[in-house]
Amino acid sequence: MAEALIGTVKEAIKGILENVTAPKNETATASPPVEKKPSTPEGMAVAYGSLVVMAMLPIIFGSIRSVKLHKLKKSTGEKADTMTKKDAMYFPLIASCALFGLYLFFKIFQKVHINYLLTGYFFVLGVIALAHLLSPVINSLMPAAVPKVPFHILFTKGEGKHKEDIVNYRFSTHDIVCLVISSVIGVWYLLKKHWIANNLFGLAFAINGVEMLHLNNFVTGVILLSGLFFYDIFWVFGTNVMVTVAKSFEAPIKLVFPQDLLEHGFNASNFAMLGLGDIVIPGIFIALLLRFDDSKKRKTRIYFYSTLVAYFLGLLATIFVMHVFKHAQPALLYLVPACMGTPLLVALVRGELKVLFAYEDHPEEKPEKKEKKEKEEGVSSSSSKKKESKKAK
Repeated sequence: MAEALIGTVKEAIKGILENVTAPKNETATASPPVEKKPSTPEGMAVAYGSLVVMAMLPIIFGSIRSVKLHKLKKSTGEKADTMTKKDAMYFPLIASCALFGLYLFFKIFQKVHINYLLTGYFFVLGVIALAHLLSPVINSLMPAAVPKVPFHILFTKGEGKHKEDIVNYRFSTHDIVCLVISSVIGVWYLLKKHWIANNLFGLAFAINGVEMLHLNNFVTGVILLSGLFFYDIFWVFGTNVMVTVAKSFEAPIKLVFPQDLLEHGFNASNFAMLGLGDIVIPGIFIALLLRFDDSKKRKTRIYFYSTLVAYFLGLLATIFVMHVFKHAQPALLYLVPACMGTPLLVALVRGELKVLFAYEDHPEEKPEKKEKKEKEEGVSSSSSKKKESKKAK
């Protein structure tokens, strides 16, 4: 058994190395499936137009929600989870290991069994993500006749000073309604794997990702995008790993739209697709720029809108090149230069390069200031103790 697994892994690695070292005219061609009929120009226009719109919406709504979340955490004094420069540097390596691991799994084990596990996992995640997204909408649409009864689940560990919250979750009857609706959509996805259910989950993942994944500063975003720029190019053009995993992976990690919708309606099967990574990764960078604009109290959101337009043009360039060369394209090859170059150009024209690079969502205290603050707190606590001892005497 072990020898068979090792043999399979060796064959997979050998295949990748052959793709890397093969002449370009052999690796850069992808033969389209024979059974699929060529789509009409109208059908392709509808499909790719819909994908572009679906890609823009999570970035817009996710960015707006990220600003609200940022303000909420600042007002409550809660420390936000942000990506550090070190995290950004290691992220492409971790993503490469995960991608190659999935590729080996699909080579070693049966695709059906892996997709059963992945479907169950993403069903749970999708229901939670969609419920979180629907919550504000349901709360606003719910009639006054339906009472909003609050609930609180609290599960703690230890007592006194050593008491820790393991589960501390507050919800209401309206949240239960959201969960029921999301579960119905989840069951629909489990049973039918319909592309509309897939897109509902995909949009929920994308919006929540842009909202909650925060880059602390511009430099961190540049490091992350630069690393993933080379990651995407290598795994798409250099090997068959990305394409193989994308075709084998049956989970709502991509947005799809049928190119033959006009001919076959909702039962269409010839899909154009866009990975969620091509939405979320540029999206969290664009959301950072919206928070930067918001911090300056400007009437216009110049950095946000200009980079959003650049993202839109980058997507169109990706689709155009893919259509011309008839080969899968690494979208970040076009999106990263567009999204990184635009704010730099705007900052250069406005004379705000230093301001842009100096901005931080959550400024960290410098070591000197931190030590001074700790000393002041120590002095104040010791003086208060002396006063208390005098009063006791």
